[in-house]
Amino acid sequence: MIARESIVLRLNEHLKSNKSEFIAITGRRRVGKTFMIDTVYESHLCFRLTGIQNGTLNEQLVNFAQKLMSYSQSTLITTPKNWQEAFILLKNYLMTLSKKKKHVLFIDELPWVNTIKSSFLQLLAHLWNDFLSKESNYILVVCGSSTSWITKKIIRDKGGLHNRLTDIIRLKPFTIQETKAFLHHKGIHMTKQQVIETYMIMGGIPYYLNDIRRGESIAVAVERMCFMDDGILKSEYDNLYKALYDNPQDHEMIVTTLATSKSGLTRQEMISKSKVQAGGPYQRAMEDLLLSGFVTEEVTFGNKKKGSIYRLNDEYSIFYHRFIKPNKKYIPGIWLQISASQTYKIWTGYAFENLIYNHIGTIKSALGIASVFTETSVLKVMGTKEKDGFQIDLIIDRKDATINICELKYYNAPFEIDKKYAEALRSRKQKFITHTGTKKQVFTTLITNLGVVGNPWSLEVADKSLSFSDLL
Repeated sequence: MIARESIVLRLNEHLKSNKSEFIAITGRRRVGKTFMIDTVYESHLCFRLTGIQNGTLNEQLVNFAQKLMSYSQSTLITTPKNWQEAFILLKNYLMTLSKKKKHVLFIDELPWVNTIKSSFLQLLAHLWNDFLSKESNYILVVCGSSTSWITKKIIRDKGGLHNRLTDIIRLKPFTIQETKAFLHHKGIHMTKQQVIETYMIMGGIPYYLNDIRRGESIAVAVERMCFMDDGILKSEYDNLYKALYDNPQDHEMIVTTLATSKSGLTRQEMISKSKVQAGGPYQRAMEDLLLSGFVTEEVTFGNKKKGSIYRLNDEYSIFYHRFIKPNKKYIPGIWLQISASQTYKIWTGYAFENLIYNHIGTIKSALGIASVFTETSVLKVMGTKEKDGFQIDLIIDRKDATINICELKYYNAPFEIDKKYAEALRSRKQKFITHTGTKKQVFTTLITNLGVVGNPWSLEVADKSLSFSDLL
């Protein structure tokens, strides 16, 4: 299984344990949670239930009864009236199974099963505490695309599920290196530039990447998937947040606001521009988006408590708002027109920054500081009548008395530093030192997609430069 080897190893280790296991799996929609469990535990599944989106209690119970009849091969099971009766039926079935092997119970999209006032979670906790945990041959796996729900209701539960989990697996999107490996495994061989562009549009989401066809250029793939009427990414957004949150209006307003901003926003800017009600509504929606990984919070250099910058972290959501949403009517050749526009050039800079923020570990390795403790931040200083303002895209503050101030540049050719830009970099470095009062050594680091042209100016002002050849 491409790029999931360490997680597969963990799951297989649970099959060898001498006790029952309770595993929670989190990860955003389409990241491959269900595929992974179905693949790894295929021969051990004794019961598998998938919640019905927006289903009523009765619909969930009918679904349960049908699944139990299928796995138990019994035609005598009737639909239970409630979850207490349902779990009694499940327990009776489990007691008929051999104790010589591990049996896996998989409840997928658990938040959908847990309808209002159904007591599902309390009774699931009782099943684990009263029966499954006292045996040695069961693995209970629960998962759902709403990472925030799983985190709050299962991982951080203070009731019957408190400290009951034996493993928590957070399934993340592929990194850009893993994306390249995944595409290569499918027989799709892209240039470094094409891999970057693909990632900036779709992120490392296996479901999206799997739809790219062998022998298809990235331009053709993007037009087919994102703009044609039956493209999988044309309408994906319509259900992306609705599938995760019961009342997604505030979440979608925050996402829309961040997707259409040129850079991150502060809390006050977010509330003002998104029109989400301050206080509880904003706080709940933002917490959900942070827990789910759709939004990231970046601290301002030297100020961890105040002035945080919030950025939309989901590549597809950004691309959707910039290009798919404004171009709902399909016109053949539309992507080639868009990719030649100024809007596209602006988007590439923002998307490239996002890509870098999502690969800080890779950046550190390329800089040779993987083992050095670091903190990342940004800095935006507003100008005054007396002083010009300045902005630092990415700051890597190191415990070895060193700071890397990083300049991120996406360009359609190797980036060339001229006299004017060299002076701007020198000035920015000095402004940073003066403004922060740092006593640490400060390095200027350029991170570009295609590298930096070697010339006297680059040799003078760039202490280190990285390209995607280094990162891939």
